[in-house]
Amino acid sequence: MYSHMMVGSNDIERSRRFYDALFDAMGAKPGRDDDKGRLMYFHKGGIFLVSPPIDGQLATHGNGCTIGFAVDSPEQADVFHAAGAANGGTAIEDPPGWRENPFGPFYLAYLRDPDGNKLCALYREP
Repeated sequence: MYSHMMVGSNDIERSRRFYDALFDAMGAKPGRDDDKGRLMYFHKGGIFLVSPPIDGQLATHGNGCTIGFAVDSPEQADVFHAAGAANGGTAIEDPPGWRENPFGPFYLAYLRDPDGNKLCALYREP
């Protein structure tokens, strides 16, 4: 359904440190720069971008928005969460762990990136 996700940043190098560590925890390669100053990550068919806003205004996070990343295990979600928190992110909501819902159990780990974007590592048993 999705081709890519993009978040805005007011400090690309700060975002690079954060997202390189976060995606390394998922087995992805470090970000690459494009000719417009955007940071690009490619992993398992997905594309994630970090960009200064094109309109020249300050980047802000979307209140009520969450970007979810599929991980391969609860342990990988924990590493994702720890890497993000150690590299400028903020742990939010409940600690990483299992949550019950009508669709079955999920293992979730929530963070905010250095610009305030809400992220979630999600593991769902096959």
